[in-house]
Amino acid sequence: MDGKALVLAASAIGAGIAVCTGIGTGMGQGFAAGKGAESVARQPEARGARLSTMLIGDAVAETAAIYGLVVAMILLFANPLVGKVS
Repeated sequence: MDGKALVLAASAIGAGIAVCTGIGTGMGQGFAAGKGAESVARQPEARGARLSTMLIGDAVAETAAIYGLVVAMILLFANPLVGKVS
């Protein structure tokens, strides 16, 4: 196997692992949404404060999935390592 094929294969595996960050993000956001719904059901008058806090938390958590997607796109379509292999 030549070097370029090895780099491309490793990049595809790395991109697959990078996209797996979405699994943890999805589970975390689902858990947060469930707990937010529980807290609003218990105390409806505090809905606004809890909703804004939950949305900010979800936005911060979503950045991990976006970074994973960006890393995967770079590895698949703009791989900087391919040109370094002879």
